[in-house]
Amino acid sequence: MSNILTKAALPLAALVLGAGLAAAGTQLDPMGALAGRPAGSDPLDPMTAMRAKAEASDASAGNDEFGGLPDGAGAEETYYQCVACHSTEIIKQQRVSDHRWDELWTWMVEAQGMAEPDAGTKQTILTYLKQNFSSQR
Repeated sequence: MSNILTKAALPLAALVLGAGLAAAGTQLDPMGALAGRPAGSDPLDPMTAMRAKAEASDASAGNDEFGGLPDGAGAEETYYQCVACHSTEIIKQQRVSDHRWDELWTWMVEAQGMAEPDAGTKQTILTYLKQNFSSQR
């Protein structure tokens, strides 16, 4: 009897193992699934910033005095506020939603110990970041 069970169990085990391997090969690849979707199509998608690419002209339009940040109202304030903790390259690679910029600001103040400037400077910086590094533009 045990010989019959062993003979029956081997093909069944092979079938189950084969089905498992086949299923594993068809699992969703999160990077492949996200490819080709426009940046900002889902503001809660953490991969938005990684998929979105800065325009080629953005890199050449930067102001050398402010670490390559684009010229505009708020560039100087943004530069001095942000480079206290990280390079401007971190800023320039971002393409997150306007709402996400607000969340990042709160996180930097509350969890990372960023010194928060006066309300007017904060607004100037957030406006600059949203105008220049938002997935919504």
